[in-house]
This record gives sequence, structure tokens and C-alpha cells, in this order.
Amino acid sequence: MFEQRSLRKVGIVGTGMVGSSFAYALMQRGIATDLVLINDVVERAIGEMMDLNHGLSFTKPMRIIAGNYADLAGANVVVITAGTAQRPGETRLDLLSRNATIMKSIIPEVVKYNPDGIILIASNPVDILTYIALKESKLPPTKVIGSGTILDTSRFRFLLGQYYGVDPRSVHAYIVGEHGDSEIPLWSLANIGGVRLRDFAPLQNKKYNQADMDTLFVNVRDAAYEIIKRKGATYYAIGLGLLSIVEAILGNYRSVLSVSTLMTGQYGVTDMCLSLPCVVGSNGIEEVLTLPMSYEEEEGFRKSAEKLKQTYAQLNS
Repeated sequence: MFEQRSLRKVGIVGTGMVGSSFAYALMQRGIATDLVLINDVVERAIGEMMDLNHGLSFTKPMRIIAGNYADLAGANVVVITAGTAQRPGETRLDLLSRNATIMKSIIPEVVKYNPDGIILIASNPVDILTYIALKESKLPPTKVIGSGTILDTSRFRFLLGQYYGVDPRSVHAYIVGEHGDSEIPLWSLANIGGVRLRDFAPLQNKKYNQADMDTLFVNVRDAAYEIIKRKGATYYAIGLGLLSIVEAILGNYRSVLSVSTLMTGQYGVTDMCLSLPCVVGSNGIEEVLTLPMSYEEEEGFRKSAEKLKQTYAQLNS
């Protein structure tokens, strides 16, 4: 049965709440034929495999195994969610020293057995860990992708949709830069159905209020802290975000997604991974889009990059 189908294979390294949420979403979407689950605690991966397999009578056929790095051979994409979790009151950058060591142990094993696949990093702090994964893997920058601000952008669109009373899918707005406290909302380009926010508000007999927008952005930026305070971790929404990236890769959709990738001079930034809208397809990052940002937004983007570079330098000092 499986041999007669085009192989679409996905690996997951780290079957905690993020990894298992992504696996569950992937299974429901039915876009992969094979899924390999890897975890440092093997019994956890086996338990997730069993639980997922028991639902296969409700979904499209799929082969799901708990395996090791050798089982990643031939995977289109390997998603890495492994790492220690963010604790209440802790920033993503506080996680760096612990998770950098974990990442440096994982990447060589992934590349050893699957040198031609795409690596998707979801572990935090995602931008610096994506940069580390790129250095460790020695793969082209197009092949190493960070989940970046895909979740922040989704939160942004949801809250804007809620504020203006429209479907978030009709909101076109991006968060760029770091996935973290220095991220940048692109107010100058945000629109609903092609109508800029300042022009859309009067259509609803409202006055555009930048103070409300600034408060809305704070709620976007600090959302993870609020969720972690209440339930200990965030995983459903990022699981769906990872699904959208993997779906674009497996289907060669050339979707425009705000993911983290190596900067090569965009807005004067080089040698660090940050998020910009990118065209994502079967080759990974097909194109990095340069947007007409405002002067303030460009400055914010450069400051975000500088913050990440300083933190990375401290890691290696």
C-alpha cells in the first residue's frame, strides 16, 4: 500500500508537547506517508507512537514509528522541537545556553543520516538556535529554517481580526525580527482585505487608534508569558504553525510565511537568523522577501538583529 504512494516522510526530534501537537496535526491533515518520532526518553516516543497509531482508522493511511536517527534517512523534512521548556518569568533567550548544547548534539546526527533533507527548528530561542543549526549542519541556508515569527504573526492576525471583527484569514500583517521581546510589528503594511488599517476603521464607523494598536501588539509579544503562567507551556498554535511550514515544503506550495532564515544584507543585517516573510517550497527557503518597511521598522529590525548577535557572542565568550 505505502510502496505505491509517493513517499512524503517527516521526522520529529523531541516528542514533548510541541512535537506531539505537531505530530497530531500532521496526522489529521493527511499530507505525510511516513512519520518518525525520536526522543531522548525512548519510552515517551513509543507512547506517542502508540497513541497516534490507535487513531489511524480515522485518518488517511500513514506509517508512524518511534525510531532513531538512522530512521530519518530519506526524510523530506526533520522538525526539531527538542530542548528544555521556558519557565514562568523566563525569556526565550534565557534558554539559550541549555538548548544550544542540545542542538549541537542533535544536528550532526540528523545530517549524518539525512544529508539532503530540510531541517526545521522550533526550539527556543529559535533564531539563535537556527543559526547554530546552520553552522553545525554546514547545509545551505535555504535548507535550515526556523519557525521564527510564524506564531507571533498568527497571534497578530487573530487579535487584529478580533479587534476589527473580521476573519483572521482576511488580515494581512506580519511580525518580523526576533521571535521574542524585540520583534517588530509592521504597521505600515498591515491591511484587511487590501485596505490599510487606518482606512478600514472608518468603514466600521471607528476612528483609528494607534494606542489601541500598541496595546494589541504588547498582547501579541507577551502572549507566551501569559499562556505559560496559566498552563505551563504553549504548544497547540505552534504545532499548527509547524504544520503550515511542513505542508508548504511537502506540497511545494511556495507559501509566504514569516520564518527565520540567514540574513545576507537585508536592511543592513548579515550573519544572523531572523524572520522575514519568505517563499517556502520543496527546496526550503525559495526566496526572502524585502518589504518596503518604514524607517522606524527598519531601525527596529536592525536593533533586533544586534540584540541576537550580542547574545550569541555572550554564549561563545
